[in-house]
Amino acid sequence: MQDDGFWASTLKIWMDGGPLMVPLALLTLVIYYYVLSLYLDLSRRQFGRVDPNLWSHWVDKPSEGTGELGEIIRYVSDHDNSTARVRASLNDIRGDYLPRIDSRTRFAMILVSTAPLAGLLGTVMGMLKTFDGISASAGAGTTGLVAGGIAEALITTETGLVIAIPGYVLLSRVRAMREGLDLFLIRLENAFVRRMLPRPVIARS
Repeated sequence: MQDDGFWASTLKIWMDGGPLMVPLALLTLVIYYYVLSLYLDLSRRQFGRVDPNLWSHWVDKPSEGTGELGEIIRYVSDHDNSTARVRASLNDIRGDYLPRIDSRTRFAMILVSTAPLAGLLGTVMGMLKTFDGISASAGAGTTGLVAGGIAEALITTETGLVIAIPGYVLLSRVRAMREGLDLFLIRLENAFVRRMLPRPVIARS
């Protein structure tokens, strides 16, 4: 019975939100499908979570590397005859990963930013409905128009914010993961460069 009451209340709020609630629902599906796919894609590339001792061992023995990180290490090791080529190969990898992530993040930010703007449009539509009710002749129907317009204005505004705020939180996490990936690639480059440096000769007395 409580579930029936919850869904009935939800449906009433949805209906009171007016015609803009349907585009807002579609926008929600698009935003979170896109943002979550970006988040999951980056989650699979959090190479910084791999044990440093393990990937350092792969740098020394690339053939033992596994997964996507192992493929990256093998690619770099094929170009480790000079520090310049190591840096160039790591720049190639950055160019393959980071610009695509940045462009997808910018597009996701545009999508998330449209939610409060769509809510603002609903606010305007609701206020226009309210003003129509006020300008109409006095009566019971007028009160309903005014109340319906105010409800539509408030519900669409709140819906836009409810859509946008979690999206902004997820995008901030995506940005942090992107920076973590870039930092790991720098660490990997340093590991290859250190491996190529000549080892100091210890003089024996």
